[in-house]
Amino acid sequence: MRVLLVEDEKDLAESVRRGLTNEGFVVDVANDGVTGAWLALENPYDVAVLDIMLPGKHGYQILKEIREAKIWTPVLMLTAKDGEYDQTDAFDLGADDYLTKPFSFIVLVAHLRALIRRGAPERPVTLAVGSLVLDPVRRTVARHNTPVALTPKEYAILHYLMRSHDQVVSKAEILDNVWDSAYEGSDNVIEVYMGYLRKKIDIPFGTNTLKTVRGMGYCLVSDER
Repeated sequence: MRVLLVEDEKDLAESVRRGLTNEGFVVDVANDGVTGAWLALENPYDVAVLDIMLPGKHGYQILKEIREAKIWTPVLMLTAKDGEYDQTDAFDLGADDYLTKPFSFIVLVAHLRALIRRGAPERPVTLAVGSLVLDPVRRTVARHNTPVALTPKEYAILHYLMRSHDQVVSKAEILDNVWDSAYEGSDNVIEVYMGYLRKKIDIPFGTNTLKTVRGMGYCLVSDER
């Protein structure tokens, strides 16, 4: 089982490399993003572990590049608990799993073995609900082939709604899946963002696909029925 580990903290990388080697893995290590991207694009791996904050090239940029190259190697992202980025960003870009630093080595091994057992089936590149199309690799959204510019939070909410299309999702479910676990504000923020989304994905196109289900939540439906 061959693993790519891209981690710029050299002591941590070496500790993980030794541990994985003792567990029977063959490990290639890169301490910067440029080298990590080159290795990921040029060599077959059973699984890759990518830190986010890397010199030379961001971990998410590496992930974006390999997915655009249609390389579906399972990827586990290492995220910082108090970092700017979180698991939502990781999944949006095509990651398969994540761990928050600091992490248990035993837990890391368990996650890697589970990803390897799952394998790397080719996945659809885009999500579509009627004329609304979201590309999670390029992080773009369009309706009727017209680009729709969204903020990162608007994009994350729409991504979640598109994965759950035709289902009613509550404010609590949206908060759990899109907001950081440390968020302690009011769930009224969801209403505000739904207004923002409607002004971008529906009103300019004369559609009404983002529905409010009174007392229950929200539902995204197709405009092509």
